[in-house]
Amino acid sequence: MIYHARHYATGTPLAVAVEAGRLASVTESDRNPREWIAPAFFDPQINGCLGISFNSPDLTPDNVRAVADVCRAHGIGAFCPTLVTNSFDALHHGFATLARALDADADLARRLPCFHLDGPYLSGDDGPRGAHPKEHARDPDWDEFRRWQDAAGGRIRMVTVAPERAGALAFIEHLTAAGVVVAIGHTAATGAQIRDAVRAGAKTSTHLGNGCHALLPRHDNYLWEQLACDDLWASLITDGHHLPPALVKSFVRVKGLARTLITCDASSLAGLPPGKYRAWGTDLEVLDSGKVVVSGTPFLAGSGHFTDLCVANAIRMAGITLGEAVDLASAQPRRLLGLPVTKLEPGAPADLMLFDWEEGGELKVREVM
Repeated sequence: MIYHARHYATGTPLAVAVEAGRLASVTESDRNPREWIAPAFFDPQINGCLGISFNSPDLTPDNVRAVADVCRAHGIGAFCPTLVTNSFDALHHGFATLARALDADADLARRLPCFHLDGPYLSGDDGPRGAHPKEHARDPDWDEFRRWQDAAGGRIRMVTVAPERAGALAFIEHLTAAGVVVAIGHTAATGAQIRDAVRAGAKTSTHLGNGCHALLPRHDNYLWEQLACDDLWASLITDGHHLPPALVKSFVRVKGLARTLITCDASSLAGLPPGKYRAWGTDLEVLDSGKVVVSGTPFLAGSGHFTDLCVANAIRMAGITLGEAVDLASAQPRRLLGLPVTKLEPGAPADLMLFDWEEGGELKVREVM
């Protein structure tokens, strides 16, 4: 199969030949294609979609594939299924079901190479906790985590932790030694606690700027502390609801392209029509704009959108190029997690997408290979 499309970073017309799932050749095309070609997105935080939650006690392998197929339609060739704060049994069921689905399906296993545990070792405070159920927010427990990791078949590659929790520093050290990427998030930590967490091995911030108190001290706060730390990467939700454009632009400028990545943080309500729903043991609402909130509050509860929209928004919000924005949503998450980075060169896996895009407009996915 030969695809004629423009290189996502250079705009050069390419003829990309694909054989047996790999790029056989990449040469300059003699055509003038309108569509673009790029590595497919890799999103480090997908909680579900269309009413399916990876936290659900009723999760089945068929549900897992259904979420993966919806994500694929939005250019997400691979992602981290993400489980959030819940009881031990609920999380154990979710990880065990994911592992069972992947063990039975090699293609699905390639598309979901590792998992993200966002909680339950998070702040119990309103604001930093976000939509995570307060009754399940708790201190880190290494033995508990090991049982989840066993259920997951060793696939938990990222864990989000609030470093102020009792025992968090030792827990971060254990995770780091085990090759798990530690993220700081949903936290009310002091500056000293954040610095201690980084020294213990924390490597990134989960959706920086969200999961915060509504009001913060203007100088000494956990947002500035994470932003200023050169050893921390940061994921940003650029869905147009979680962060305003000026903040996205400032974050990208401070962290730089080498320490920034994009996530859509799609919730189980992503893709559903406006209305009220029940998820995570909480009453949630999808607004007409697609924004997902805890009912009756201004608190966000994940995103109602996917990575393709976030990438198009990032171009406008941060003033970056198409190529830079795509890399933040494809190469950067893979680098953070220690996964191979997809490249447009002969011999590389054909984990690619074709899409339409005009400067200043939306990104519309045509096909994911």
